[in-house]
Amino acid sequence: MLFYDSPNPAPNPRRVRIFAAEKGIALPSREVSIPARQQKSPEFLAINPRGQTPALELDDGTVIAESVAICRFLEALHPDPPLFGCTPTEIGVIEMWNRRVEMIAMSPIGQVWVHTHRFTAALPGRNAEWGEANRPRVAEAFAFFDRSLESGEFLAGDRFSMADILLLTTVDFAKFVGCGPAEDLLSLTRWHESVSARPSATA
Repeated sequence: MLFYDSPNPAPNPRRVRIFAAEKGIALPSREVSIPARQQKSPEFLAINPRGQTPALELDDGTVIAESVAICRFLEALHPDPPLFGCTPTEIGVIEMWNRRVEMIAMSPIGQVWVHTHRFTAALPGRNAEWGEANRPRVAEAFAFFDRSLESGEFLAGDRFSMADILLLTTVDFAKFVGCGPAEDLLSLTRWHESVSARPSATA
């Protein structure tokens, strides 16, 4: 098994690193440099035709890409501690919050990143006006998650889960991009400080 990784600030490989750290899984890894465009090299495209990290190559040659898919595979191999839930209700609720983080927050953050950040200036099809238009959507998303965290320690129930990993990496990436949550979102701030203190958050 070989994990194709990219260092921070790339949020998606970090999701897998945090997940593995929570599970106590040691993943043999190979770094793929995004600034050097190694993810677009012919060698890596043969592994993942989308040209993105992370990817997990199994011993039989099977490749699993997409961060949540990799984490689901690892959960099946190492079910404890459960990070996708155990009961049908837990599984459904965690999946709901996973989807909300991806669609409500990560989607507009990605548009700000691609269309406004200096690190993406060379990408074709950039539209700074569109990127800036997504900043209010990011702010609305963080306000939504702030309200959602008012009555709970974690996002999707009473235990740390994959939903918290997704939101943590999303918030931190948004801060890097320059569209992090407002300081007056007290519940989101309290949650972020708490989950950032977990040893896995440094993975």
